[in-house]
Amino acid sequence: MSLNRKTFSIRGMHCASCVMTIERALKKIDGVSDAIVNLATAKATVEYNPAIVDDNHLFSAVANVGYQAMINEELKSEDETKREDDKELGRLRVKVVISLFLGFLIVWGSFPGLMNTAPIILQNFMVQLLLATPVQFWAGWSFYRAAFSALKHRTANMDTLVIIGTTVAYGYSVIVTIFPRVVESIGITPLPYFDVATIIIGLILLGRYFEAKAKAGTSQAIRKLIGLQAKTARVIRDGKEIDIPINQVAAGDIIRVRPGEKIPVDGIIEEGESSIDESMVTGESMPVDKAKGDIIVGATINKTGSFTFKATKVGQETMLAQIIKLVQEAQGSKAPIQRLADLVSSYFVPAVIMLAILTFVVWYDFGPDPALTFAILNTVAVLIIACPCAMGLATPTAIMVGTGKGAENGILIKDAESLETAHKINTIIFDKTGTLTKGRPEVTDIILVQNLNLKSKNENSGLSQNQALILAASIEKGSEHSLAEAIVNESRKRNLAFLTVSQFRAIPGQGVEGVVDGKRVALGNRRFMEKENITLVSTQAGIERLENEGKTVMMLVFDGKLVALIAVADTLKETALSAVKQLQKFGIEVAMITGDNQRTASSIARKVGINRVLAEVLPDQKEAEVKKIQAEGKIVAMVGDGINDAPALAAANVGIAMATGTDVAIESAGITLLHGDISKVVKAVLLSKATMRGIKQNLFWAFIYNIIGIPIAAGIFYPIFGWLLNPVLAAMAMAFSSISVVLNSLRISANKL
Repeated sequence: MSLNRKTFSIRGMHCASCVMTIERALKKIDGVSDAIVNLATAKATVEYNPAIVDDNHLFSAVANVGYQAMINEELKSEDETKREDDKELGRLRVKVVISLFLGFLIVWGSFPGLMNTAPIILQNFMVQLLLATPVQFWAGWSFYRAAFSALKHRTANMDTLVIIGTTVAYGYSVIVTIFPRVVESIGITPLPYFDVATIIIGLILLGRYFEAKAKAGTSQAIRKLIGLQAKTARVIRDGKEIDIPINQVAAGDIIRVRPGEKIPVDGIIEEGESSIDESMVTGESMPVDKAKGDIIVGATINKTGSFTFKATKVGQETMLAQIIKLVQEAQGSKAPIQRLADLVSSYFVPAVIMLAILTFVVWYDFGPDPALTFAILNTVAVLIIACPCAMGLATPTAIMVGTGKGAENGILIKDAESLETAHKINTIIFDKTGTLTKGRPEVTDIILVQNLNLKSKNENSGLSQNQALILAASIEKGSEHSLAEAIVNESRKRNLAFLTVSQFRAIPGQGVEGVVDGKRVALGNRRFMEKENITLVSTQAGIERLENEGKTVMMLVFDGKLVALIAVADTLKETALSAVKQLQKFGIEVAMITGDNQRTASSIARKVGINRVLAEVLPDQKEAEVKKIQAEGKIVAMVGDGINDAPALAAANVGIAMATGTDVAIESAGITLLHGDISKVVKAVLLSKATMRGIKQNLFWAFIYNIIGIPIAAGIFYPIFGWLLNPVLAAMAMAFSSISVVLNSLRISANKL
């Protein structure tokens, strides 16, 4: 069964309880296999069977629990997103200003000592009622709406706590104001607490305002990426160059790019050459030279020359669009550590309501006079200070900042679990070709077997060398291996013609064979020669000499006889040595895996300081090697770039793929490194450590805040120290807890990778 995945925005969420409510509603839909709701991004990601579930099912499920799903909302431009956010923040700001202003007037007219300086009109209880009512029911209407929806579906959330607390304070004050004699008759001084209700609503709204502002900072990475998109493209149609909107570009269009212009979409250069600044996508500052036939990426900047290119990927298929999608999905995913916060949050609000009831009963029955007043104020304080927001925001805000920071540095993280696991890695396995090395090997030696004693690649006749090269290149032309590419390229350099090959066959991890002019030709490694019963005794010394130089040696067999050795060497990437040393400094064991023989592999490994070498490993054995190391109790990361690396990438605790590699490898990995720079492996580990440090700090303070705050609000220390928490201070503390978590998460972006 093929499942679809859909990510959409949800409006109206404020706390971890909201998240749990929506997740439960979505998971109850028949045909939905999984649903993840993220408080920080205000998005839901759902995996579902499209044959059973459609958009209406998702929309209805969210609406039924009191929230709004923006199912068909398209990816907006940076300007549109900013305008909408600014508009929403503007509305919230108006409510905050009016609420706090009216609340201040009420405090001025009712707070002991301060009220003596206030105008007589503000000291009037009826005037305070008139000032408090719009705050309670206009500014606070969003709390009521969310609380009523939750109540209707027999759930509770943070809004429930706020509404119960402020309504109790407001309702008590209304009774005191309208029926003062009735209140006096039962021995209670008729003093209203409109200031408590209004200031609490104003402060909570203020907290949400600052929280929204801070959260906007955590999503800057996405906005920056969206802002990289070109607005127009200069397309050549019917012999004319015309500027059209980017969304009208079609695959196959020929597009001209002039110096200084942004490349609109992905494509292949047709004519011309230039230097391209790819830093916006890869994080690399050095421009890259491009010529005819080279692939270019949309949103990068043309520095020097003018060229035309054919559009190959447009719209949502471009690399930038895929990066944006990947980052969005990662920011919307959940790290395993968040399960603890989710579990606590699911029981949190009901537990707080029970504690509030208990607080009221204890204070009313056993508290000092006026017992009812103490009972109401302490109950309101418990309801207000108990905030699941901080717990709900602790993990997702840190994940948002971490994945965004990664994207800015050319590290694409597919899911939060990979980001969390990366800091635990104690063993990293690097594939050799294309990962530790540049993956562009060149032919260094062509030695005829009968002349091996000459010990020089130049002593053989050029014709004989060329004949051997023609045979090798002709059969390797059908192979996709990087070593085959080196042989074919060398043949082209020498302008040699290819021969017709029939019955071509590639043996994974061993070599290739075919028939040329009726005679069998084979090219492969030692294992292949053993299988073919070709003796290597006379050539052993020559093979070992080449392998000790770090070269990969292939044996050419023609008509059943070993006729030549062809040596190919791949050079290490510039950052390989420093990256390996840095990882080892972190206490991480570094291993190398390759299909090369032990001698060649060891030579390469020595150059970068790797001690553990897994050589002569067939493609289908790489996964097994990963599992062997995992069986030692190790947390393993696999770094690779080829199709044959995909199973090992999937089997590893964290798969890290090079974006210069194949789509299959990238799909199998949890982390993708743009530009193929392995120093980014070090940065990915550092990023994971910084993110997890931020998450743990957030969760610690979120839990400690509630563990300490709720007992103080309940008045548990009153008999010993005489401590009581004013509900207004409780509201300030609640707002600060959420803001502090978001601000702490933003500190992750300050880490230098």
